[in-house]
Amino acid sequence: MEGNRKMQRFLRLEDVQHYTGLATSTLYELMDRGDFPRPIPITPRRVAWLESDVADWQKSKIAIAARTGEPA
Repeated sequence: MEGNRKMQRFLRLEDVQHYTGLATSTLYELMDRGDFPRPIPITPRRVAWLESDVADWQKSKIAIAARTGEPA
């Protein structure tokens, strides 16, 4: 049901860097390895990440670190 979907916030690259503390090159390396969500095109010249995708990635890293005591 399309009408029941919650609005999601788009994050620009600068926002993703702020929330993750990662540099642009690191983010793209992680995406190339499949270890970070890819952005979605929102216009012909602009991409953005869904806030929920970045939040889910952060939660998984926190859970792994809590379980293993090592960086995820």
